[in-house]
Amino acid sequence: MTTLPIAGDHPPAPDDRRLALALACAPTVGPVRFRALLARHDGRAGRALREQAPASSARAALLDEAEERLRRARVAGLALTLLGEPDYPASLYDLPDAPPALWYAGDLSHVAAPAAALVGMRAPSAYGLRCARAMAAALARAGVVVVSGMARGIDGAAHEAALDAGAPSIAVLGTGANVAYPTAHRALHARLVRDGLVLSEAPPGAVATPGAFPRRNRIIAALARVTVVVEAGVKSGALITAGVAADLGRTVAAVPGPIDVPGAAGGNALLRDGAQLVATVDDVLALAGVAARPSTAAAGRAPAVAPAGLGPDERALWDALCAPAPGADALVERTGLPVKRCITALTALELAGLVESRWSGEIARR
Repeated sequence: MTTLPIAGDHPPAPDDRRLALALACAPTVGPVRFRALLARHDGRAGRALREQAPASSARAALLDEAEERLRRARVAGLALTLLGEPDYPASLYDLPDAPPALWYAGDLSHVAAPAAALVGMRAPSAYGLRCARAMAAALARAGVVVVSGMARGIDGAAHEAALDAGAPSIAVLGTGANVAYPTAHRALHARLVRDGLVLSEAPPGAVATPGAFPRRNRIIAALARVTVVVEAGVKSGALITAGVAADLGRTVAAVPGPIDVPGAAGGNALLRDGAQLVATVDDVLALAGVAARPSTAAAGRAPAVAPAGLGPDERALWDALCAPAPGADALVERTGLPVKRCITALTALELAGLVESRWSGEIARR
C-alpha cells in the first residue's frame, strides 16, 4: 500500500523529468497518488513509473504522451515545473492534492511575492467591478501580487487594474496555459504573459471543461495569503476558493453588500460565518501582511496623478478633491454628478483607501 503524503511536506525532486511527467500522464494517477509514489521511491521517477505501469507497452504509451505534451508546450512557448523541483511554488505544498505538473508562461518568480486573491462572480454589478479595480490597483501599488482566474467579471477587472498600475498579476487557468478563455480575454492573456504569469495544471492546449474550473480554484487559494471575495452569489465558484483557503488556514475576507441583492449573498454569508470584513484596501493590506500605504495628506502632499484603475465617476470625484470638501453635498456641486452616482463613487474610493471621511464631516484625499 502506498503511504499518503502529508500536506506541507516537500517531496523529493524527480530524478528524471520525462519519466515523472509520464507518471503524471497516467489516467489513474491523480495529484495525491503522484506525490505518494515519488515519496515512496525517493524521487526515482523510473521506479515509480514501473510500479504504476509494470507492462513495458503501458510505460511506452505514457512516455509518448509525455513527449507529445512537451512538444505542444514548446510550440506554445510554455515552460514546465514539476512537484518537488526547486522552482515549484512553495505555497502549493500546503495542498494535499498539489498539482504534479504546472505549465506556465511568464515569470514564475512572481509566485514568491506577497499575494492576495481577488475573486468573485462572472456577472457582477457595476459596484463590484469598481471595488475589484480599486482594490487591485491599491494592492498592486503596495507590492502585493493580485491572483485570480482570468474569468469574466471580477477576475478580469482585478487582473487589468493590477497590470494598469504597473505591477504583475497571476492568472490560474482552468484551460491549458496557452488557451485564452474566455476568448474575449485574449488581449488580457497576452498582457499577463508579458507582464505577469499565467499557469495551469491542465496540459498545453487543453480546452475548457466544467470540472476544471473548480479544481483550479484550490491553486488560487494556495498561492495567496488572503482570499477576498469581492462580490459573489451563494453558488459562485468564488466560495469554493474561499473554502479551500479556510481549509489551508489562509485568511478569508469579503466585501459586504446589500442584503437584498442576490449577487452579494455569498460574501455576506462568509462574513456571517466569520470571514474578515473588508471596509478599505488598508484592511486587505494588513491581512496580507503588508504595511498600509502612508497617508499622502499626512505627508503634506497630494498625488499629482490620479491612481490607476479609476472609473469616470471616481476620477471626477478624485479631481474634485484637489482640496478637501466640507461634505458630500459639496462634491455633488463640484462634480455635477447625480447624488446616487456621487455617493457610489465616494464609497468605492473610501473602500480603496484613497479618500477618507473625517470626524468633522470633511472629505479628503488620503
